[in-house]
Amino acid sequence: MSEVSQNITDERKSRLAKLDEMKKRNINPYPNRYKPEAYSEDIKKQFLDNGEQEFKTTIAGRVMLWRSFGKAIFATIKDDRGDIQIYARKDILGDELFELFTMVDIGDIVGIKGNVFKTHKGEITLLVEESTLLAKAVNSLPEKWHGLSDIELRYRQRYLDLIINPSVKQDFIVRSKVIAYIRNFLTERGFIEVETPMMQVIPGGAAARPFITHHNALDTDLYLRIAPELYLKRLIVGGFERVFELNRNFRNEGIDTRHNPEFTMLELYQAYADYQTMMDHFEQMMKGIAFAVKGESEFEYQGKKLDFGNWKKLKYTDALRDIAGIDVSKIKDAKDAAEAAKSKGIHKIDKFLGKWGILDMVFGECVEQELIDPTIVYEYPSEISPLSKYKPDDPEFVERFEAYCMGRELCNAFSELNDPFVQRERFEEQARRKAGGDAEAMFIDEDYINALEHGMPPAGGLGIGIDRIIMFLIDTNSIRDTILFPTLKPKAE
Repeated sequence: MSEVSQNITDERKSRLAKLDEMKKRNINPYPNRYKPEAYSEDIKKQFLDNGEQEFKTTIAGRVMLWRSFGKAIFATIKDDRGDIQIYARKDILGDELFELFTMVDIGDIVGIKGNVFKTHKGEITLLVEESTLLAKAVNSLPEKWHGLSDIELRYRQRYLDLIINPSVKQDFIVRSKVIAYIRNFLTERGFIEVETPMMQVIPGGAAARPFITHHNALDTDLYLRIAPELYLKRLIVGGFERVFELNRNFRNEGIDTRHNPEFTMLELYQAYADYQTMMDHFEQMMKGIAFAVKGESEFEYQGKKLDFGNWKKLKYTDALRDIAGIDVSKIKDAKDAAEAAKSKGIHKIDKFLGKWGILDMVFGECVEQELIDPTIVYEYPSEISPLSKYKPDDPEFVERFEAYCMGRELCNAFSELNDPFVQRERFEEQARRKAGGDAEAMFIDEDYINALEHGMPPAGGLGIGIDRIIMFLIDTNSIRDTILFPTLKPKAE
């Protein structure tokens, strides 16, 4: 056994011995409740606001630092708002209570009642008069000076990450603030929050590979949803004019710094609106989010200045021409598109892809990574937009936009296709692709077509990847840093 593992084992043995000793003394190391009167930062503020007048209070938190000087102990208690120093003296607690206090270890959760004062070194401190063990930690925390630096361990044991790295907790507070802002933004504009099925008989609303599960009672396969879109649009048919859902989607795809199989999406739909309305919602929302978190629309991300209050506009075909060097006016069919793709180093092309499907591969490989500043790309090809509405003057394209920043797609929006006959044609084309081997092609959803046949008003829809938005606001290049418990490969035994 290594010296390190031996030390860890000895530490655990010591803590378990203290636990046994407390139980022998009829002390419950895991009591049911405790009522602290204040948080550490509130205590400090009250002390200063009252002209440093001493007062008594009660706090609770985790022991993060411990220094023993024989008959006196200094420790640091961390709670939800910060931390504060505590000071225990044997002549104040008495022999028995002080001995019990010495059984506290770093990582234990304790309740402390005492008098607030300032030490000779000028630190606001709580003089311990009573202490209560609230939870004995039999596992020790990672060593303070080295911290929790193993990235895999940080994600796998997020609870330790939150304890050791205070900035991580702040990142998730930012996430919560963003979600709260979005809900408020939409409700103020008359949107109603709804919930739609997570398990679906037919997965739809996006081009993605779904997860499959089985319902035993019904003896049928179900799919974890890849998007809530088709259900939300059923609600538009039913008479809801403005709806949104902020919830999880699941896609059985690869895991990398931009993708997690389980992720959070915002989808909203508005009757009697179009993609231009959605563009306005998106721009105003992004600007508001930046102000809510950063105090202004412009902020720094990975050393680059970004302005969420200023979104460039670029047509899809212009992006292919200006960035990828592909003049789409010279691309007549799939064969031409394949040649253009090969000229850009793209040689693996699926046989079921048409002209625009192939050119979209070029867009993904050559254009997206160059969209560094906040940019809205609009007017996508209808061939790759099966749920979008044609441009009235050019049916080869649809009223659709996507937003990009630092090479990452942030949203997808369009004027919703509400013609049931065209929708059936689009679904049937998707079905042909699925039969040809495209695992991400959509199913034919007969009930959704039936809903459209009852009449859906003109509408605009918008979907935003929340996790990717958070990446910019907490300045990280990994989506895992925005998800409390990201998907990981099971740990080998």
